[in-house]
Amino acid sequence: MKRSLPDILSRIISVLFYPLFVPTYGMALFCYALSLRVPPLPGIYWTVAIVGTFVFTCFIPLSLILYMLYRRQVKDLDLSDPEERRAPYRYSVCGFAAWSLFIARIMKMPSCMLWTAIGATVVLFIVALINRRWKISAHSAGIGGLVGGLMSFCLFYSLLPTALIMSAFALSLLILYARLQANAHTPLQVVAGYLLGIAGTFLPNLLVNYA
Repeated sequence: MKRSLPDILSRIISVLFYPLFVPTYGMALFCYALSLRVPPLPGIYWTVAIVGTFVFTCFIPLSLILYMLYRRQVKDLDLSDPEERRAPYRYSVCGFAAWSLFIARIMKMPSCMLWTAIGATVVLFIVALINRRWKISAHSAGIGGLVGGLMSFCLFYSLLPTALIMSAFALSLLILYARLQANAHTPLQVVAGYLLGIAGTFLPNLLVNYA
């Protein structure tokens, strides 16, 4: 059956913003923003931060998921079968937890970035628990976590970059629409994932900075 243009675009967007890719995008954006607030960062710092994020949050868990796909232990990368999600989510949560330690111990990044990473780990864990009974959107939670992280960065440095935040929200709407267009989730599942992502990465920073 021939796919329509909206279906093709929704698939492309879903692939580009696969949940395990989002932390790497976020780290690249944070490193760039951080370089504008502190003395210029050495290129090696940027490289280690971005590559390390990719290894812990994408390469390791995605490699395990691809191996399971090769062994036919899962049917697809979207993990559409609830019974197939448990092991991949466990691998991903462990990778995100290692990423948080990497940020804290090796990179020694500002607390806003550490709490964003910790919040993202907790969000992924909650998504894993919810997905045993209800298919909350991991794509929405991922982009929501990125938006919450951007808001946290702005809060930490007392910034008001309206254009950046508005662009992030516009991108979020595009991704949420793509998941609905793909018939992967109901509107409630998409919105719930998005709000969970924002709350999970923004509220810890809000509490830490204003407690």
